[in-house]
Amino acid sequence: MAVFRKRKASRVSAPVTQHTHSKPFGILDGYVPLAAPQNKLYYALREAVPVIDAAVFKLVRLTGGFTVECDSKAAQAELEEFILSVPVGGNRQGMSAFIESYFEQLLTCGTALGEIVTDSDGVPRGLFNAPLDCIELKRNKNGFDVDVYVRNGTELQKVTRPEMCLLSVLNPEPGALTGCSMLKGLPFVSSILLKIFESIGANWERVGNLRFAVTYNPKNDAMDRAYAKDRAMQVAREWGEAMQSGSEVRDFVAVGDVQIKVIGADNQILDSNVPVRQMLEQIVAKTGLPPFMLGLSWSSTERMSSQQADVLTSELEAYRRILTPVIRKICTAYLRSRGYSCTARVVWDEITLQDEVELSRAELYRAQAEKIRRGE
Repeated sequence: MAVFRKRKASRVSAPVTQHTHSKPFGILDGYVPLAAPQNKLYYALREAVPVIDAAVFKLVRLTGGFTVECDSKAAQAELEEFILSVPVGGNRQGMSAFIESYFEQLLTCGTALGEIVTDSDGVPRGLFNAPLDCIELKRNKNGFDVDVYVRNGTELQKVTRPEMCLLSVLNPEPGALTGCSMLKGLPFVSSILLKIFESIGANWERVGNLRFAVTYNPKNDAMDRAYAKDRAMQVAREWGEAMQSGSEVRDFVAVGDVQIKVIGADNQILDSNVPVRQMLEQIVAKTGLPPFMLGLSWSSTERMSSQQADVLTSELEAYRRILTPVIRKICTAYLRSRGYSCTARVVWDEITLQDEVELSRAELYRAQAEKIRRGE
């Protein structure tokens, strides 16, 4: 039961994992930097390849919402109000906003870090998504736990309240402190895809903005050979004026053997459909999403099959298992600070990936099977 008493005005402390201005030099001994070059590369990939960025946000939204339940009705009411109204980063509100940014960072970098910001009385008053470029991890002296350090200039400072930090990793390698990004393995494929797009853009720039080769062939008489340079300069000047007239239509008149050809007209632009699709197939396979969810209609009748829905559901449930301890830790910290001893249970929303008709038919089949099993 909560202990209700009149509290004096409490002051909310600043996040200890907040970014600070760093100096050119840092400590290079015995730590795991989270601001590794690959993290910046992964964010650059999301900006350069829209399909990757769309896949990250799609997975965040498909993971779905959640509710938290506890046995005490009074604690349930306070906890629901906290979940809906807790400030996040100073510019958003609600625990769902924190979990979305937390999950997005986890998918992109393979490691996500957050913090529960408390007031002077130890009551959680906000949530903070920590940037990884100022965070470093060290193995604890016991050889098992992980300590979080904040880079402050040239010094490393251990967080004063590690119990308020939230750390999650995705598919970590054995013995590693950090996780593996969902985008691991895509830089090479994406570089090929970007080269194809750049070449397509360059070719279409040449084709769309035509360039001409104007050739003047003088005759064999001495007069033409003597004034060949002057006549060529005159042809070039007249041709330039004709091309710079903009939307005005102007004729070009020349005397002599003058040939005009479009540069590159004889060359055929390579078909990019097959190589682009091959690269996109690798990217889509890495995300685990069906192609049509990312706007790729490779088949006129493409839709999600029951097998694809089952596989994607298992992927989303695996992500939920990583996020559930984080939500429980936040809610438990709030309940304990308010004097409640009950535990919090995270209830995720139902994953609905198929049509309602298909879901109803599956529910009917399950009911019929249960009826047959009972022998009715």
